[in-house]
Amino acid sequence: MSLSSVMTTALGGMRAQQSRMASIAETVAGGLAQTSKPVAAQPLMTQAETSLESQLLDLKQAETGFKANAVVFETGADLWDVLMTVMEPE
Repeated sequence: MSLSSVMTTALGGMRAQQSRMASIAETVAGGLAQTSKPVAAQPLMTQAETSLESQLLDLKQAETGFKANAVVFETGADLWDVLMTVMEPE
């Protein structure tokens, strides 16, 4: 596996996590709009709150995945710089 394919794979992973985060944000925003009842009228633990908790967990997982792919991409860029330095004629 070449260095460029590693970086391409990491970039694809970052894009996938970005898309996942956008989807979660849309779901949360839509759910909050639907549960705009007065606090006294809501049950103790609504379905939307349970869903919100799972969405927040999913968001944290997407964040971790994005960060991991970003580290891989950055490491690939650093290795590319080292290779370019080594290959420079003296």
